Amino acid sequence: MRRWPVAAALIALTLAPLQASAAGGAASSVENYGGLTSAQQANLFSIARATWHFYSADVDPNTHLPMDNVTFAGGSSTPTAHGDYTSAADIGVYLWAVVAANDLGLIRRPQADALLESTLTEVQTLKRYDGFLYQWYDTTNGDTIRNPGDIDCSVETTPTFDNCYFVSNVDNGWYASGLIVVREAMPELKHLVDSLLSPMNFGLFYDNGPETHCNTNPNVPGNQPTGQMFGGYYVGLPPSQGDNWEHYYHNGALYSDPRISAYIGMGLRQMPGNVWWRSWRELPPPAPYPDCQATDPDFSWQGQWPMGGHWQTYADPQSGQQFLVWEGHYTYPGSDLTFIPTYSGGMFEALMANEVVPETSWGPNSFGLADLRSAEVQIQYATQKLGYSVWGMSPSSTADDSGDYGSFGVEGLTFPYYGTGANAEHPNEGLSQCHGCATEDVVTPYASFLALDVVPRQAYANIQNLRSLYPGLYGSDGFFDAVSPTTGAVGHRYLVLDQSMIMASLDNALQNRAMQRHFADDPVSWAARTYLSMETMSIR
Repeated sequence: MRRWPVAAALIALTLAPLQASAAGGAASSVENYGGLTSAQQANLFSIARATWHFYSADVDPNTHLPMDNVTFAGGSSTPTAHGDYTSAADIGVYLWAVVAANDLGLIRRPQADALLESTLTEVQTLKRYDGFLYQWYDTTNGDTIRNPGDIDCSVETTPTFDNCYFVSNVDNGWYASGLIVVREAMPELKHLVDSLLSPMNFGLFYDNGPETHCNTNPNVPGNQPTGQMFGGYYVGLPPSQGDNWEHYYHNGALYSDPRISAYIGMGLRQMPGNVWWRSWRELPPPAPYPDCQATDPDFSWQGQWPMGGHWQTYADPQSGQQFLVWEGHYTYPGSDLTFIPTYSGGMFEALMANEVVPETSWGPNSFGLADLRSAEVQIQYATQKLGYSVWGMSPSSTADDSGDYGSFGVEGLTFPYYGTGANAEHPNEGLSQCHGCATEDVVTPYASFLALDVVPRQAYANIQNLRSLYPGLYGSDGFFDAVSPTTGAVGHRYLVLDQSMIMASLDNALQNRAMQRHFADDPVSWAARTYLSMETMSIR
């Protein structure tokens, strides 16, 4: 999927069992949503109606697959270009959107069933690997393609390290989340969903190599951080064979969007709890053992170093195994606001999982609190440090009609950065793990909708400001994808991923966290509820 190359680059540099029935009653443990007036809810509902209209232009009428994007250059009333390709993530979040439309009463149940059944039936015909979807598909015929506008993968008959043979961990995590939501929201489609979900084993993405008490294992090729997730899998080219490992990377940063796969993989009992504890909340200092000092990676290049925090021991609730976890944090310069950084400072990295997994309710001392702090950092930096009238930076279209896509996020580029070897005398004071991987000059509306769950009043006010300050940003299908807060230039493009995040956010905000409750109703949610509730991070 187009959104994750920055996160991938990060990890390339670093290289008695609970019962499923524990999910019973989990939906009732999702806290009630509040904070918006009836008038504000009515206004958000009108946005939901406009946003849902987008899908009539986006979904291919023949294959029933969602297209990645649709462009309305210059604010045209009709599409000027279609991104006629799709991914596992695009399909998964489209499933969210249909469920949200049904929850919100924008469509009737029979129509929702028909839309979902048509898409899922088409997915049954797509080329898959053990149930997992490949990287890209042509929406006009369902064929796998190497990249958008590139070759049909049927011409590549030998396994190769390219997208014709790549299945993405995070993209398939979002796809699986859509299936799980449909299974609970539309039980009449359970048999169809289960036929698609049951072949998928997320253990495919788990590095089960030998672990040590250090952050990495110097005794395996590449000094790998075993116990974490791989970013994906090349069919026919497993990482355990020969030097294939050189083409793999680890999704070692847990506070990023791939954590959806950890929630689901553990929930399906296809990954052990090790993946939760061995993955990193922040890029850690060397583990506090003499033999780790020379072999653990030097992460002093990251955006904030040194950082506050402490090592904390947890006992895994399934195996009882003890894990030493670095519970660190960044601190917003000149304040006592502590937070967990994402890799490039984007909002979706932090908050997208909370669309379906009730982190706000289940992780008040862990990722639920981290989600709140991420929104607060975004708001403070954009409005006070950069002087913008609006906030919400995250990967999105560029603020023009070029059809380009950019990495945008709050990295704290205006704060001091010394790079590798930073110390207490010359600290790095950035706001993201990476420095210079994103720019801070474009705001995307979907970020405000993601924040509705954690800062409802501030998010609503920002949504209103976006619409009033930049009237060209809002079209007949809702908010376009990007705006420059300094020039007012707009990117007149809709992305199915970003529109679907808006739909899911509005389902949660207007239907008492309905999307989260659908996920919570499913037996797979036991792992998210268990692990979120038992961890205490060092933020406050």
